[in-house]
Amino acid sequence: MNTEEQPRLGVDFGRVIQGAALEPGAADTVFLSGGFDEAMRTPPSPNAFEVLTRLVDHFEGRAWVISKCGPRVQERTLRWLDHHDFYDRTGVPRDNVRFCRKRVEKATHCAELSITHMIDDRIEVHRALRGLVAHLYLFGAQSGPAPEWVHPTPTWPDVEDAVIGGFAA
Repeated sequence: MNTEEQPRLGVDFGRVIQGAALEPGAADTVFLSGGFDEAMRTPPSPNAFEVLTRLVDHFEGRAWVISKCGPRVQERTLRWLDHHDFYDRTGVPRDNVRFCRKRVEKATHCAELSITHMIDDRIEVHRALRGLVAHLYLFGAQSGPAPEWVHPTPTWPDVEDAVIGGFAA
């Protein structure tokens, strides 16, 4: 099986792995603008590590974190991942973390990595990935209905059901 045929998972960090919003539009201001120690204490999104562990296994380790942020939040994200033992707990390889400065630039990473499944909380990211990534999962609380070309997944258990269910189809 060549790289293009292998399922490959991309996952956003903010408001997906960490800081999932319970209400549409809510942001994790403690992680973004609070102190460093406060940011490190912020927990993973509910069920994120447990579901990611099973998904990473399902994708045979072909999983990447693809996040948009500036340099300060990038450093904070990397430190948070280490602090929460993310790599050992989920099986995502340490080298499989990518950053970009604009949301639409996630498309470049997805193309380079041949991502087939992407989990992100921003519809504008999914618009940039439409036609490039076969399976798009709109994570978290949203202010309106999802377009028919993206799978709405409000919680991590919903992500697992949608992704694993898609493999059975």
